Amino acid sequence: MTDTVKTKLVYFIPPADGSKPWQYVNVDLTQGELQRNYTLEPFEAEIENVRGKESAFSLDTSGFLYARAEAKHKSFTSDEEVEREYYPESIELLKQLTGASRVVLFDHTIRRRRPGELDDGPQKRQPVPVVHVDQTTASSIARVNRHLPPDDAEKLLQRRFQIINLWRPIGKPALDHPLALCDFRSIDVKRDLVSSTLRYPDRDGETFNVRHNPAHKWKYLRGMEPDEVVLIKCFDSVQDGSVAVLTPHTAFDDPTTPPDVPLRESIELRALVFYD
Repeated sequence: MTDTVKTKLVYFIPPADGSKPWQYVNVDLTQGELQRNYTLEPFEAEIENVRGKESAFSLDTSGFLYARAEAKHKSFTSDEEVEREYYPESIELLKQLTGASRVVLFDHTIRRRRPGELDDGPQKRQPVPVVHVDQTTASSIARVNRHLPPDDAEKLLQRRFQIINLWRPIGKPALDHPLALCDFRSIDVKRDLVSSTLRYPDRDGETFNVRHNPAHKWKYLRGMEPDEVVLIKCFDSVQDGSVAVLTPHTAFDDPTTPPDVPLRESIELRALVFYD
């Protein structure tokens, strides 16, 4: 099996009028109403399969970390059971892998690919085939303030904190539409990242869209098993150049995937990660 696959990744094209990008999220739109004010375009890319080289990547260098960690919870069919059973073991795993003193999980998304199905509502999430970063600095600080009591948040924001996604395949290897991650060391932060407003029914959020850059170095772990995880750094309050701050990522169509493999199912937890 080749170490590198050639495919196309979908990147962000800024609004022609120079305005700030925006996108509606979880909104029932009237027919013909715009969902976003920017466009997307596929670009040729090479993605390296790092199977056997997982230890070469870390949260502080590349912005992501692969690990083998079997989950006690297996079904992932009920949000209530996930929160009751999978959250506690995931908190301990995140502490173990990061050295964090405190971890607060603020949500999760289960994704099951459904070819041809357009509904991508909250209970029918599919893999996201667009290069993106989940959080900006502003939205990360807002997350701390939103999910923790004011006195607690004020103290925690004075120390190092991160937002990290814990991603895991469900039930079978993730050969179909696997997850690609961009090594932070290949990113031009000022040029490549563009903050974009997410318009929810009750509030606005913010994320980073990503411009195409041929210097980007893309990685994936082919055939990730349910007992394998990847930690995806979405934000780090340390931004002095000493560590990776974030990781663009995307689902992609792997041309080496055998026909008729099971469709991808995965879960990602989103965590506020704090350090003493």
